[in-house]
Amino acid sequence: QVQLVESGGGSVQAGGSLTLSCAFSGISGNMYMGWFRRAPGKEREGVAFIGSDGSTSYTDSVKGRFTIFQDKAKNTPYLQVNSLKPEDTAKYYCAEDVSRFYVSVKICSGTNAYSYWGQGTQVTVSS
Repeated sequence: QVQLVESGGGSVQAGGSLTLSCAFSGISGNMYMGWFRRAPGKEREGVAFIGSDGSTSYTDSVKGRFTIFQDKAKNTPYLQVNSLKPEDTAKYYCAEDVSRFYVSVKICSGTNAYSYWGQGTQVTVSS
């Protein structure tokens, strides 16, 4: 049984930082992963991604502020979010999957690329 559990969200003031983590179990192999977010009244948006070759990609609005990385020994991907803005307020979700083939970061950016999702962790940024 595959499980993804996000943690690390919270309420911060603008300019603050958080480290989101996603503990997962029940999945292994040639993995790729991503962080997505959904703000109230908006569609789910891709934020940061790691392709199956370890390459990373970010949506334009978070470049230079967010960093996606993984601790393979702990089976945990992270999202370091710095210089937070009120418009970053959203519920953040991690997503993972495996493939026998190479998966580029471009493919990783789509929600349809993933079979496994966490329940999300809330990030609220006040001005």
